[in-house]
Amino acid sequence: MPTPHFPRPRTLLGVGIGVIIGAGLSFAVAVYADRDRGGVPLEEIQTFSQVFSLIKSDYVDPASDKKLMDGAINGMVTALDPHSAYLSPKEFKQMEAFTDGKFGGLGIEVTADHGIIKVVAPIDGTPAAKAGIQPGDLIIKINGKSVQGMGLQETVDTMRGKPGSKVTLTILRPHQNQPITLTLTRAIIKVQSVRAFMLAPGYGYIRISQFQDNTGTDTRRAVENLKKEAGGHLQGLILDLRNNPGGVLGAGVETANTFLNHGLIVYTKGRIADSDMQFKASGPDYLHGAPLIVLINGGSASAAEIVTGALKDDDRALVLGQRSFGKGSVQTVMPLSNGGALKLTTALYFTPAGCSIQGQGIVPNVEVQPANAQLRALDGDLLKESELHGVLKAPSECAKLTPQYTLTLPAEAKAPTAPTALTQSEKQEAEAALSESITQKPDLAKDYQLREAMAILQGKQVPVQVGKETVEERIPLPKAVGQ
Repeated sequence: MPTPHFPRPRTLLGVGIGVIIGAGLSFAVAVYADRDRGGVPLEEIQTFSQVFSLIKSDYVDPASDKKLMDGAINGMVTALDPHSAYLSPKEFKQMEAFTDGKFGGLGIEVTADHGIIKVVAPIDGTPAAKAGIQPGDLIIKINGKSVQGMGLQETVDTMRGKPGSKVTLTILRPHQNQPITLTLTRAIIKVQSVRAFMLAPGYGYIRISQFQDNTGTDTRRAVENLKKEAGGHLQGLILDLRNNPGGVLGAGVETANTFLNHGLIVYTKGRIADSDMQFKASGPDYLHGAPLIVLINGGSASAAEIVTGALKDDDRALVLGQRSFGKGSVQTVMPLSNGGALKLTTALYFTPAGCSIQGQGIVPNVEVQPANAQLRALDGDLLKESELHGVLKAPSECAKLTPQYTLTLPAEAKAPTAPTALTQSEKQEAEAALSESITQKPDLAKDYQLREAMAILQGKQVPVQVGKETVEERIPLPKAVGQ
């Protein structure tokens, strides 16, 4: 079958080098002279000048002009929203080097809130995942230095470094009494973003841990391989996007297109004309209409939410799990004349039904709730975009959406324990076990959410919560009408 091609998204100010979400970036080079910025607020400029002069003359320690101006710019940009940022020339060079693969990292998606760095999700197979870092963890120190006041970009830069070098993180975990100290070894993050297995004869499973440049192609290849293994036709497929923090927009669009014949995938809206874009499916549906279930949770963000929203709104898939993270904004990186750059939020994403992802996330058709009180508390403490300080408010037309069904996680399920210091042999055993778990198919006996998805896919009854009662019920699957 032919491989679909999508045009690179236009940047808002001219020549583009691609759009990345999750990392939340696009790149633009521009001539700014023709942009209408409106009048200069003279009274506010006078106040700024007065404060600047007072600091220069009266502050207890001498402060350089550069330090004050960089601080002023930082304050102006960070006051906008959690994802906009001013990048100094040094930070911008580090970002470019990192995107070229010259820096080591930990494989962790983070965001900032009130000066605290919060984990959105670790990426499968990376140092962060191997160390046991979990969504919702709070990073309070890096190499013994508090992150309070550092800013998100400086914090991320501190965690990056030469591959093979070590970095020590001190984290707080909800409902744990003591901080946890972990020493991680930086590595070039090269993630196998797509893994596929047969769960049962005729029923396939695809896990996407992150959206990279080749994820769309790898997903189509995985579907074709599963179909061959199933004798030419799949009876159903589970697409696992849990704890997927996002990645490359084009890969998310191509992944959604893998399961659609036509229809809208996602569109964006901003203040200027160039920020309004639409991405449509061209097909073909590689599953030929076979039933599809998408798994999500609070760690599913950005591109993962775009894929989920498209497949849900186009009536192509049943979505099962918990409400997703809610990262639905586009950041454009605009190089500046001083060698630095401005990372600025320029648009919001909307699903085909017109629902904003920003701050709201994707509501599953089938919600899975823990019965265990400790697990419920942990689930409630998971970070959401809507809880970030200064978060962008999005249109609320779809804010009242609720799941159609609720499943309850068994009460005997246990909450995850905090990672502890390991001996060298224990560390090697843990890494070997993680490596094995990444290459082997998931265990239905241990993964309740996956097990119930499989039962629904096979047309079996599942325990649905109705009021205070639990009723065995068969949940219908979308029939890919019009696809």
